[in-house]
Amino acid sequence: MANIKSAKKRIKVIAKKTANNRVRKSVVKTAEKKFLLAVEAGDVADATAKFQNAEKLIRKAATNNIIHANAASRKVSRLASKLNAMAK
Repeated sequence: MANIKSAKKRIKVIAKKTANNRVRKSVVKTAEKKFLLAVEAGDVADATAKFQNAEKLIRKAATNNIIHANAASRKVSRLASKLNAMAK
């Protein structure tokens, strides 16, 4: 346990940031799952809408350094390829 006042504060701040980041990651994962379910259902219009939402959330998470930028690009690319394969 920290003895210095600033170190104690940092522990509290980090705990809050960790909780917020966990929530944001969960939102991204949920959006991905909803998109994948729409792809499995075969509904192109619904899948396109879910893809746009998932892409927006993934890019926003990368902008806020919640996930790495390369990981975000990889996720979006994989989701886009599934959407394109389904549309054919």
